[in-house]
Amino acid sequence: MRPREYKRVMTIAGSDPSGGAGVQADIKTISACGCYATSAIAALVEENTMGVYGVFPVPDAFVAAQIYAILDDIGTDAVKIGMLHSTELIRAVKTALDRYPEITDIVLDPVMVATSGDPLLEEEAIATLRDELIPRSRIITPNIPEAEILLGRSIRSQEELPDAAAELSRLGASVLLKAGHLSDERLIDILYNAETNETIYLESKRIDTVNTHGTGCTLSSAIASFLAKGNALNDSVKLAKDYISKAIESGAQYKIGKGHGPVNHFHNKIFEKIL
Repeated sequence: MRPREYKRVMTIAGSDPSGGAGVQADIKTISACGCYATSAIAALVEENTMGVYGVFPVPDAFVAAQIYAILDDIGTDAVKIGMLHSTELIRAVKTALDRYPEITDIVLDPVMVATSGDPLLEEEAIATLRDELIPRSRIITPNIPEAEILLGRSIRSQEELPDAAAELSRLGASVLLKAGHLSDERLIDILYNAETNETIYLESKRIDTVNTHGTGCTLSSAIASFLAKGNALNDSVKLAKDYISKAIESGAQYKIGKGHGPVNHFHNKIFEKIL
């Protein structure tokens, strides 16, 4: 009998020891969405639910070596990329991925701004991300502050999001522009599919909870997982949106840590019933 094959997703991101974001959240999400998770760790982060206190970068060549080790052996059906802290690392990751041109389902979460509003990347690294890595990706998932940095202008209202998403797509990828930073009662994210020139409105209710740590990591990893399973881009984003909405809603019932807790990545798994 022929052995079954996993759908594989590789995450390239930093580590979060509190388990709510970064590589740990990615692995949980990929697993919960029915895929096999591999990882290349780009940084070790001193972090918990209260904030980020320190970052220890992994050498660029060693990040690339992790990518080669995974792809030369296990391979992957999709890739999720999180925060890459420097121009040199961004280029190292792109060079590594360019060795495998058959890998096209790349989801880039362009993490550039801390929750406090402080920039996480220098100007040169932002330019490298914009000009070199975004065109290598299939879809990017910026929030509004990140979109503002990439566009070089402010976004003040829900009505501006469709045009902003379409403008961002000219950088070379489809765009899921997240509306969470707006104060509207309803959340309406905008998906601009650059492959079909479609603008899709994805509405969800705003959930009153402090447990939102790692939502961006989780959403982008879910999109990569559903792409890996063979879904079309629009369907992958819709399925991922449904997954993260339910993960936030379920996670709101729990208390972990003193600050912003995680979502419940395994809300759809049977063992939740015994917790």
